[in-house]
Amino acid sequence: MKKSLKFRHFLGAAVLAAALSPALATAQTAETYTPSVGQMGKDVVWVPTPDGLVDRMLEMAKVTKQDFLIDLGSGDGRTVIAAAKRGVKALGVEYNPDMVRLSRTNAQNAGVTNMVEFVHGDIFEYNFSKATVLTLFLLPHLNVKLRPIILDMKPGTRVVSNSFDMGDWNPDERAEAKGECTSYCRAMLWIVPAKVGGEWSGANGRLSLNQTYQTFAGSITMGGSTSQITSGKINADAVEFEAGGKRYQGKVDGNRMSGTIEGSKDTWTMTRAAAK
Repeated sequence: MKKSLKFRHFLGAAVLAAALSPALATAQTAETYTPSVGQMGKDVVWVPTPDGLVDRMLEMAKVTKQDFLIDLGSGDGRTVIAAAKRGVKALGVEYNPDMVRLSRTNAQNAGVTNMVEFVHGDIFEYNFSKATVLTLFLLPHLNVKLRPIILDMKPGTRVVSNSFDMGDWNPDERAEAKGECTSYCRAMLWIVPAKVGGEWSGANGRLSLNQTYQTFAGSITMGGSTSQITSGKINADAVEFEAGGKRYQGKVDGNRMSGTIEGSKDTWTMTRAAAK
């Protein structure tokens, strides 16, 4: 009988150890894994963003507690964790599973596990459309590859990149890191613009617009007179332009655009024609 009890005790302990071993192994991996600056990843080598630039990027994006930040290629999780410390819900997408585990440990140590999530995935396959703020530290050709997806995001989404640009899509703002920073100290901000290209018409007249990222040109017809548009700009869903000596301001809501004329009580509303 005593032998049977000892055997059962031994068996129970073995089963428990087997059940706990994956968790223990994960914990040990996260605790012992130390990434090396310059180590190879799927698309880029890993270089951590300086903490000073992380703060500057978050300031440029004007993050608030209402935002949802996604960091593409989140590395050791520092940008996601820094956002969480500001009360921002944040998620990191990282291809290296060791980095994902390390990020989760770092988040736990920072006391922000309730504010963050780290997923093991490919940034070119992961759906990041729900982000209101997107952060990047990728090479220019990768940014350009992501650009069409980013431009389809909700107007007003803020995109901040460490050091590298988006090809011919000029940033809305550039900034340098505050404090001590010796390399990779520049950040660039883009605000996803509403889509305004196409033919628009309404009771007031017509608009014919050609869009290039956050700028546009074209013509406006009002009262039978056609004028060329100059200084056309888009900031999120807000538009402004000059034509015929007048300054127009408006808002875009899908295929509807309406606004005012500076110095006048007149308003205008246009609807975009369906693409042929």
